[in-house]
Amino acid sequence: MANVTDSVSCAACGRELPSQQGRGRRRRYCDARCRDAARRARARNVNNSLTSAERHAYVYSVAAEDAAEPAAPASPLAGLAAAREQSAAAAAALQAAVDRARAAGHSWREIGDVLQTTRQAAFQRFGRPIDPRTNKPMTKQTLPGAEDKAIEILGCITEGRWDDARRDFGEKMLEAVSADRIALGWTQTVAHVGGYERMGEPLVFQASEATVVEIPLFFEAGDWTGQVTFDRGGQVIGLFLRPAPS
Repeated sequence: MANVTDSVSCAACGRELPSQQGRGRRRRYCDARCRDAARRARARNVNNSLTSAERHAYVYSVAAEDAAEPAAPASPLAGLAAAREQSAAAAAALQAAVDRARAAGHSWREIGDVLQTTRQAAFQRFGRPIDPRTNKPMTKQTLPGAEDKAIEILGCITEGRWDDARRDFGEKMLEAVSADRIALGWTQTVAHVGGYERMGEPLVFQASEATVVEIPLFFEAGDWTGQVTFDRGGQVIGLFLRPAPS
């Protein structure tokens, strides 16, 4: 790792990032939102292969400079449907590329490095674990879009928009967790570990019939974890802020 001292701009939104001191990986994005936006942009242009150069895998993008400009959709809803189809196609292509990289012998760490995420997060998203009881692939049943929804909820909390954070709460959560309670919990967190700095890479997994999203939260004097749990209908049934495991 190089000694990083200069200030750079966020590769997604262009805002200037704070300078880094000491040894460590160069920071490229403001937070998890910008990292996710950049990943989605790469996914739209990725082709169907992850290939090896020396020991590391690389994603090759498809140049579209000579492609004809697509016609504008007839309506906003038609545009939404087209965007959904493109997103699904890109996701399928990325899954296929990861499968080929694994078949070629690349580790989850190498794949995570290419996708700019941890090996655990890469496995959670693209892995095909085998159920030891049946020796058959496990079916992934996590809630689609849970990662983005969790980022939005925790973003509302970090920005002090307590009522907005409750928008997707289920009935019991609305009764048990008021906006004032969220504000108090956040205030107590800041009192323990100082000012909030950024989010880390989300981790999504299934727990019984619920989908759980854990997101690292970095503060000036410590690291915590935000956890949002969704039911199968997409309503929030759990919200926690706790110190990160040491």
